[in-house]
Amino acid sequence: MFDDSSIIVGLEIGTSKVCAVVGERNADGSLNVIGLGQARSRGVRKGEIVDTTQAEEDVRNAIVEAEQMADVEIRNVYLGVSGAHIRGFNNRGVHPVVSADREISEDDVQDVVKNAKAINLPTENNVVHAIRQHFFVDGQAGVTNPVGMLGSRLEVDVHVVHGNTNRLQNAIRLVKGLQLEVDEIVFNGLASSLALLSNEQKELGALVIDIGGGTTDYVVYTNGVIRHTGVLAIGGDHVSNDLAYGLKVPLSRAEKLKLEHGSAVVDKETKGQTITITNELGLPLKTVNVEHLRRIMSLRLEEIFQLVAQDLEQAGLFDYLRAGVFLCGGCARVPQIAALAEKMMQMPVSLGQTNSISGLKSALDQPEFVSAIGLVKFGSFKTRKREGRPSLAQGIKGALGRFLQRP
Repeated sequence: MFDDSSIIVGLEIGTSKVCAVVGERNADGSLNVIGLGQARSRGVRKGEIVDTTQAEEDVRNAIVEAEQMADVEIRNVYLGVSGAHIRGFNNRGVHPVVSADREISEDDVQDVVKNAKAINLPTENNVVHAIRQHFFVDGQAGVTNPVGMLGSRLEVDVHVVHGNTNRLQNAIRLVKGLQLEVDEIVFNGLASSLALLSNEQKELGALVIDIGGGTTDYVVYTNGVIRHTGVLAIGGDHVSNDLAYGLKVPLSRAEKLKLEHGSAVVDKETKGQTITITNELGLPLKTVNVEHLRRIMSLRLEEIFQLVAQDLEQAGLFDYLRAGVFLCGGCARVPQIAALAEKMMQMPVSLGQTNSISGLKSALDQPEFVSAIGLVKFGSFKTRKREGRPSLAQGIKGALGRFLQRP
């Protein structure tokens, strides 16, 4: 058995799968993945819970499997959240420094961040993250840590991620119903970016696109900080639905065809190629044109990249992505998806690899586990911060996680 205080668990309740990753934090602060549990997800649609009973059973199965593999008892989790209701935007807070000596304290920093969060959100929404970007002291830009500096006016730019309180609470209540505590809730896109990007890539400017079963989450870093986040209610399940409709086959068969014969790009070699589908007895049932199958897939995936590109174009961020695009999520497994993304985004695209984490190779090398691994990394940063060590996630406040857990 491991020391419970060093154990951090990330839980992602996704549209296609429920995934629990157990990480152990070593004495030097490094992370080691020691357990993984997963279950097919049946009660989630477009990243949100639609059947609590089924979702609860799937979460329980994933947690039990992770406990058995890691040989630990899971009591707390960092819970990943997604859904089209989640939004992100940038805001600036201002705070006058009133102390006699004008020395900026940690309290001043907390106050200015609080002011930046005090925005006119819809009444049914709450802040999930208020992520510090840069401080300004008496107009001096680019200050990363103003504590101890002298000044009369402190300002901060933050990126605020917020979502519908009730929809987020559904996931929290489900987890608490299994006698587990939610340490904090974390936007899945943020978790994925923490797992994939190095500090250098964040400085250069990078876009992480996590294409799951029901949603596509994306995050933009420039100059080392998060500048933009977004969620599309489109994912791999929509590709399967398109195939079922276009090829006139059952959804389960469409999913199988996608996995076995799919591609994001239509090659010339596929012209004239066909696949014979058989029934349960092995008798020929239908012939499917491979070129047609891949064209259907390509069009849906093109739409995803096009929508992300349009959003970034409006935000004026394209010129800042010098490190390129990093793909993850189950849909990143589709052959040649990076080539399609390069064509649509007009910049280098690669399949993301988790960094600065060791442990289970079966989890670390798979794009569908990136978000859950990122949740563990987020938890590690928060633990280091509580212990007074410098944290890469400094400034990320899980206010909603605590707010929603009040009785």
